[in-house]
Amino acid sequence: MARHVFLTGPPGVGKTTLIQKAIEVLQSSGVPVDGFYTQEVRQEGKRIGFDVITLSGAQGPLSRVGSQPLPGKLECRVGQYVVDLASFEQLALPVLRNASPSCGPKHRVCIIDEIGKMELFSQAFIQAVRQMLSMPGVIIVGTIPVTKGKPLALVEEIRKRRDVKVFNVTKENRNSLLPDIVAVVQSSRT
Repeated sequence: MARHVFLTGPPGVGKTTLIQKAIEVLQSSGVPVDGFYTQEVRQEGKRIGFDVITLSGAQGPLSRVGSQPLPGKLECRVGQYVVDLASFEQLALPVLRNASPSCGPKHRVCIIDEIGKMELFSQAFIQAVRQMLSMPGVIIVGTIPVTKGKPLALVEEIRKRRDVKVFNVTKENRNSLLPDIVAVVQSSRT
């Protein structure tokens, strides 16, 4: 039976919007939810990067166009974006650690938007996600990229897990998937 829910689909199809709607529905029904999502950062109508936003309201850069890495730091780049690994880990890792059931009620939901190339530069993040996938009492609702080019090891592991339900989000179905996502989470909590 599926315990974790992951959304996949092309960029801009509405995965993060769907995640945000799921957060609202789950929280309004009393489900403890923590985690983070990513959001585009625009300047004068152009996308200049992405920020990480935790559900507690903390926010910081994930990546920026043309940013230079700090002196002495490994450059983590995806296309035109330079990943701010320190900022990402500072925001995301504590949230993932706090999602463990030992820190509160059982069957906590952890939002991870997203598990993609930028986030996977962090070995600590990879370890935390693997631990959470196997941790009793934790339900992950997250997003993963569409497979194209070289497969991402953790993303492929997630796709192959028997306890994961992957929804392929399209423009045609994005407005009708919310009840299905919430139903998987609710059935995992019982």
